Amino acid sequence: MAEEIKTVNYSDDNIITLDGLTHIRRRAGMYIGKLGDGNSSDDGIYVLIKEVIDNSIDEFRMNEGNKIEITIKDRTVSIRDYGRGIPQGKMIDAVSKLNTGGKYDSNAFQRSIGLNGVGIKAVNALSSSFIVKSYRDGILKQADFVRGKLVKEYPQTPTEEKNGTYIQFTPDTEKQHPQETLFDPNFNFNDEIIETMLRNYSYLNTGLTIIYNGRKFSSKNGLLDLLSENATSTPLYPIVHLKGEHIEVAFTHIDQYGEEYYSFVNGQHTIQGGTHQSAFREFFAKTVKEFYNKNGMELSDIRSGLLAAIYISVQNPIFESQTKIKLGSKDMGPEGPTIYKYIGDFISKEVDNYLHKNTETANIMLHKIVESEKERKAIAGVSKLAKERTKKANLHNRKLRDCRVHYNDTKGTLQDKTCIFITEGDSASGSITQTRNAETQAVFSLRGKPFNSYGETKTIVYNNDEFCYLQAALNIEDGLEGLRYNKVIIATDADVDGMHIRLLLMTFFLQFFPDLIKKGHVYILQTPLFRVRNKKETRYCYTEEERLAALAELKDNPEITRFKGLGEISAQEFHHFIGDDMRLDQIKLRKEDAVPELLSFYMGDNTPERQNFIVDNLIVNEDEL
Repeated sequence: MAEEIKTVNYSDDNIITLDGLTHIRRRAGMYIGKLGDGNSSDDGIYVLIKEVIDNSIDEFRMNEGNKIEITIKDRTVSIRDYGRGIPQGKMIDAVSKLNTGGKYDSNAFQRSIGLNGVGIKAVNALSSSFIVKSYRDGILKQADFVRGKLVKEYPQTPTEEKNGTYIQFTPDTEKQHPQETLFDPNFNFNDEIIETMLRNYSYLNTGLTIIYNGRKFSSKNGLLDLLSENATSTPLYPIVHLKGEHIEVAFTHIDQYGEEYYSFVNGQHTIQGGTHQSAFREFFAKTVKEFYNKNGMELSDIRSGLLAAIYISVQNPIFESQTKIKLGSKDMGPEGPTIYKYIGDFISKEVDNYLHKNTETANIMLHKIVESEKERKAIAGVSKLAKERTKKANLHNRKLRDCRVHYNDTKGTLQDKTCIFITEGDSASGSITQTRNAETQAVFSLRGKPFNSYGETKTIVYNNDEFCYLQAALNIEDGLEGLRYNKVIIATDADVDGMHIRLLLMTFFLQFFPDLIKKGHVYILQTPLFRVRNKKETRYCYTEEERLAALAELKDNPEITRFKGLGEISAQEFHHFIGDDMRLDQIKLRKEDAVPELLSFYMGDNTPERQNFIVDNLIVNEDEL
């Protein structure tokens, strides 16, 4: 018998109007993206910092103030700039009333980052404490807020401080309403994430000095410095650096597969690209092809191994969300020209001129393109057969338990939550599949240890069933634009074999899809080593320290279980480890990691150096002697 549906009275009383700041607290994700605990660069706590800094950057871009001081202590953030200072008569409105700000007036701010009058108000509304100070012409004005509400307004007082604005805030973790979605109570600011963000600001704003907890960030050469400091392989030719009015580009080729881009608009890092990145990508390849004037040269061969950065300044930019990670603007300004034409004209002229003047660079680039062409043709037949084989094998039934939502979907709101677990063996795969969220979590099951792909050409991707199916599942054959999952999570046992599988998979990604790692999509799933329980409580422990703490806290002779592999964890228990609070270690790449050397050492021939390293670092478990 069908469940009886209760009649609910629907009247005028059900219609509610929320004031702006209350709406921010109830729907925080609309304004700052996902909240998170601080382990990911797109967590909301970093968006709060960025929103404040963006205002300071806008001052710098108007030639007002060339220094920004940032301090973070005990999860409280303080930011001081030396711009003009917020006009004091409207200071309280500027930080607390939506759709209030100086950037609607294009005379006060040209080509600014923030335009909608939202950012700083979101910081205020989502902070348990928010303090603003404006220093203007020897006068100080201060106001204190709690969760967006004004609690104290100070009278104007004389000051000897230089002009500028000071903002201090503490992200709020305490809900005031059941429907509020606020920050993880255990959040922490990650220094590495913050420093990366500040370096990007310095690259885009030469002449600006940013001081963070005493550490100084500045750049003399803009995007040239960015590529130099972020390249994980040696450039094949000196980085080309071109600047024009409202545009700056830098590029080189490196010995890797795929394409890698850093794109920015008005100081904002557009990690998902947009109209400017698409235009650069298209016109760069077309210009190079026309320069060499060779029949049959494919645009994909020209872009293979390309490492590039582009920065443009746009009047009244339109981003595809409040988080501003993808540019949607079609025009450089109200009076044009189009972004497509502006970038196209610049690249067509400047790249062509550079290649004519620098024949050595042109020759090296041509050699790289020819090598990419040879490899493409070598795998053309193999890839066609592999695709046919993949279809016949019915990928979705054999290897992949897919989810309903995907990262490359154009509609919906759950794309960022999508992930795929790469598991070893059917047992672990089955447990995760039974307990996963079928809406956003997929599972890919490995047959055993993957092939060691180090030193192989890309033909191995198509000749090896395991890699071929994995590539197809991720949908990354033609780049990351079609990536189907935001997080690619390697879920292996925490033993020697599991570690080896992790290394083999990371070798595969580093060799053929390095941008997948560089863009922060690859993770390692942490699973518990121990289960400690008594009759009343169960604790899952990820380290020996956690196990000892659980033993001390759980009295009455608790039972201890050592998990030797994921297959030993029941489906009923797995939901504890793959939910919203699952523990993940993000795989990161830095220039100092020297990827080719690392891969050669760990995954190459069994050299005496590696043998000596193993012997020198061998850890013996005395309990097993």
